[in-house]
Amino acid sequence: MGTLVLLGTGWAGGAVLAAFFVSSTAVGRAVPERPRLDEKSERRDAAQVVANGGPAALAALAALVPAGPGINRPGLAVWIVTASLAAAAADTWATSIGGLSRTAPRRLWFGSVVEPGTNGGMTAAGNVGALAGAALVAGVGALAAGMPALAPAGTLVGFAGMLVDSALGALVQGRFRCGACDAESEWRVHRCGARTVRIGGLAWLDNDGVNLAATAIAAGLGAVAWRLSGG
Repeated sequence: MGTLVLLGTGWAGGAVLAAFFVSSTAVGRAVPERPRLDEKSERRDAAQVVANGGPAALAALAALVPAGPGINRPGLAVWIVTASLAAAAADTWATSIGGLSRTAPRRLWFGSVVEPGTNGGMTAAGNVGALAGAALVAGVGALAAGMPALAPAGTLVGFAGMLVDSALGALVQGRFRCGACDAESEWRVHRCGARTVRIGGLAWLDNDGVNLAATAIAAGLGAVAWRLSGG
């Protein structure tokens, strides 16, 4: 995916990708994050890589296709790459920084109090973290590409992507309960090895699917923002 981003958007897209990867890794290790509900290991697997970087890679790949006159596909691709990775960074930063909150998260900010690590749970600290993560990635994209308008637009789109991720996680992501441990889980088989029972949401939609949907929506919003900016 990194190769596709570099081929389609050059060093500007590469700088955005580096900003996302380095900052997300750093904040994840520097901040004592509270564990998510029955989460995967810290190392990203293939599904997580696709969920966070798939839309950016596809946009960069599309930029390699010859376009008609007056269409700046590399410029559009930089906006899409920046917007989608800003959303991925916002989600990662929100989870890490939100773990520092002294107040319990609420479902979609205004809903009921939920346990830390619950999908859709939001805190003020997490929102600040999301905004900072999106701003960092968008700022790097704006500087690297020489497109000042990308900084505020990418920040707003990235934060919006985090909100979409939270909404989907709270409302439609599959939720399960382990009969053996009486513990909630995100998976059809709990880490103890026992099968779980669905208690809400769509059984086929897991956290990776939610992340992919959020970054894809952010990519679309990035394309719209590019057009509105005069691209």
